[in-house]
Amino acid sequence: MKTIVVKMGGVASDNLNSAFFDKISSWQDQGYHVIIVHGGGHYISKMMNTLGLEVEVKQGLRVTSKETLEITRMVLLGQVQPMITTYFQKAGFQALGLNAGCDQLIQGQVINENALGFVGEVTQVNKQLLDMLLQKNHVPVIAPLGITSSGQWLNINADEVACKVAASIQAEKLFLLTDVPGIKKESEWLKEISIDDVPQLKSEQVVTGGMLPKLDSACKALRSGVKTVCISNTIHSCGTEIKVAV
Repeated sequence: MKTIVVKMGGVASDNLNSAFFDKISSWQDQGYHVIIVHGGGHYISKMMNTLGLEVEVKQGLRVTSKETLEITRMVLLGQVQPMITTYFQKAGFQALGLNAGCDQLIQGQVINENALGFVGEVTQVNKQLLDMLLQKNHVPVIAPLGITSSGQWLNINADEVACKVAASIQAEKLFLLTDVPGIKKESEWLKEISIDDVPQLKSEQVVTGGMLPKLDSACKALRSGVKTVCISNTIHSCGTEIKVAV
């Protein structure tokens, strides 16, 4: 199956306009299946601020205590995902909200509990579940959470989840949507880079902060068989296109 994975970040609802859904429809008309992976950092931070809790980020990842994890689950599964699936359903799509607890969809492990708390990385994706849903023309909408083999929920970077999902189904294209139109070097937005360029972009600090895990995840996806990764602020433009070799 030809599949495009879209990771939505920032304020997700800002992207969900008629032009966005027209593009999804055009992809489907061309024979592509679509999977959405959504973030929710903006909404989680807003809720934590409301509750008087400090937001701490290390290396582009949100430090997640037990309390922060519960808030993260509540916001992602109770607020953000229902909002996105409602937009899709209003636009006429068969959207289905999914999380790590759906037939072990996203299995994970803790990265570094001492430094980051309950932040994880993906160890396995239930490809069979996704294949079954895509064959029925559903649009899976996946929250960036994982569960360990012992049943511990984990907060996982949404780019990491999107890249692992894309790799598991060998997606044709992966869009990592963010609040900027790509990677900027000096005053120029880069249209295309190779994964071989990434170490230099890091060492020159062209890429910093939240873009670091995004780029690392993109490289892993490309090495795992995803054909193209686009870092952009819209699905109408590829922004910075990353390939295995230019």
